[in-house]
This record gives sequence, structure tokens and C-alpha cells, in this order.
Amino acid sequence: MPLLMIDLDNTLVDRDAAFQKAASAFLAAHALPGTDLDWLMTCDASGYTPREDVARAVVERYGLPAGRVRQFLDSGAVEHVTLPAETREALTGAREAGWSCVIVTNGRTAKQELKIRRTGLDRLVHAWVVSEAAGHKKPAPEIFHLAASAAGTGLDGAWMIGDSAHADVRGALGVGARSVWVSAGRTWAETTYRPTLIARDTPSAITLATSGGPNY
Repeated sequence: MPLLMIDLDNTLVDRDAAFQKAASAFLAAHALPGTDLDWLMTCDASGYTPREDVARAVVERYGLPAGRVRQFLDSGAVEHVTLPAETREALTGAREAGWSCVIVTNGRTAKQELKIRRTGLDRLVHAWVVSEAAGHKKPAPEIFHLAASAAGTGLDGAWMIGDSAHADVRGALGVGARSVWVSAGRTWAETTYRPTLIARDTPSAITLATSGGPNY
């Protein structure tokens, strides 16, 4: 079966929206200014800021117990993560069309697997590879080879869908796979490499990849 690799955070699930809801609840629960939501979102940087750095910044700003802050960072966003119906339908269609679907995500294993199971993605994909368990982070080629191995297939003709230019698109290029960058309205800024295709949202990206795309 042809291989379709898909990123998790801000691709299959809206991780930023989930974190925003968790952050709002965290501020309200501790009687902290709601206007600090923007600060928390900036500090988090879509999950790219190391968790330890975010925790340290929050503890220093509010003087809260470190354990309470870690609990918010570990589980808050997970509780609010959802899988959009349109993405579920597109993924189901890809499977029915004969594609082997594998989630390839950076992050901590326990948290990422909880998101996958909580949203029902574990019943929609053939496998998943999480960087902590794999010992390699995107864009390292090893994690993509592990994804192909998990699906029992190769990377010939494979596609990678994701929102990160560096992790997803550059990673795909490194193993000779095609890619669809999920722009979410952003403009492609890299000058040294480009994705095979660009889509505004994940359902469109899945459709483009599994149908071959206009330039395939």
C-alpha cells in the first residue's frame, strides 16, 4: 500500500486551539489576569518552546507551585484536543482508497498517544511514531524510515503532510518523499526548498496527496 505520513499537532488536531482553551482555564482557576493569555501563547510558541522553559517562566511570573504548573502543561491541552469531522472523513477516505496512514509526530510519547487515543485516531491510522520513543525527531530521516517500517512498506511514492516547513517538508525531502505543507493561511517563506504542494487545511492536503495532486 502507498504510504501517507501525517503530522499530529496543528495538522490532524488543532493543538494551538486546545492549548488556548487550557491556558484560559488555568488563568481563571488561579484568579490570574485573562489578558495574560497572549503572553502564555507566545511563551508556548505552538509547543516548540521546551516544556521545562515554559514551566520555569510560568512559575517565575506567578509564583505558583511547580507541580501545579507541570500538571497544566502535561494534561491541560490534551483534555481539549478534538479531531475535526472533515479531517476524520478525509482520513477515512484515504484508508478506504488503500493508503497506509501513519502519524509521525515529535513530542513526548505519553502525551501524544493520549491525544491519538482520545480523538479516536488510533482507530483511523495503521500506526504512529513518536519522537521520544523513536529516539529521533523530525526532520531526521530515521523517524520517517521507522514510519515506513511500522506500516510494513517503503518510502517510494510516500507523502508527508504537515504544518512545519522544517520538520515536515524538509524531513520529507531528506528521504525522497513528496510533501504537502498545511499553510493555514500563511505564506511559504523558505527560499532553499519547497513542498511538493501547498494546501490551506488538512482535509485538502489529504485529498491532494491521495489523488496525486495537480502536479503529480
